[in-house]
Amino acid sequence: MKQEFIIAIDGPSGVGKSTLSRRLAEKLRYVNIDTGAMYRSVALAAHRAGIAMNDGDALEQLCAHLEIRFVRMDGLEKVLLDGEDVSEAIRTPEISLLSSQVSAQPAVRRAMLSLQRKMGERGGVVLEGRDIGTVVFPMAEVKFFLAATASERAKRRYLELKAKGLDVDLAQTLAEVEARDAADCGREHAPLRQAQDAVLIDTTVLDIDQVLDRMLEVVTERQAVCHTKGSVTP
Repeated sequence: MKQEFIIAIDGPSGVGKSTLSRRLAEKLRYVNIDTGAMYRSVALAAHRAGIAMNDGDALEQLCAHLEIRFVRMDGLEKVLLDGEDVSEAIRTPEISLLSSQVSAQPAVRRAMLSLQRKMGERGGVVLEGRDIGTVVFPMAEVKFFLAATASERAKRRYLELKAKGLDVDLAQTLAEVEARDAADCGREHAPLRQAQDAVLIDTTVLDIDQVLDRMLEVVTERQAVCHTKGSVTP
């Protein structure tokens, strides 16, 4: 019997999923699995190899030989692609757009789906992405769907990139966010949508700590219910 929850966090780009997934996992002492980083890693590998983002056969072969791992180094979570730390390389605007394209490929989704389920099947994990609660783990004990206006998400992304010393334009960043939304919601396979049983949290006017507190409240409530029923031991 699984002893700990599978927690799914879905939502569009720039809504704070990565930060909240990491901090929630830390609070619960769970493993954080950044599924978006997995697709970004595939996009980076394909870009480096000169593979087109719509070449399903080539992407399938690529995925078959990639090793993607999450590790903690010097107190920070790192994404390793074939042993290389690509934590920063996968966060550029270019890779963000390419990852949306590559994630629409059925072969890539199958490969990442299999890996994600293997990583999280025993519970005690927090996974974030765009189809965790609808496709990857539809039976997750706790599901969240985070939302925020496109303008607010663009502003957050703009400030994040500026802080890293990148030369970015706010209007261009907003256009990229809107393009990413259109691609994520309109793709044929596993489009972005809120699971019926997901808890919706609009983060537009909330800071990270406020959202985290709300998520912890929900998890604690679910743990109490499951503990009473004897189905899950928190």
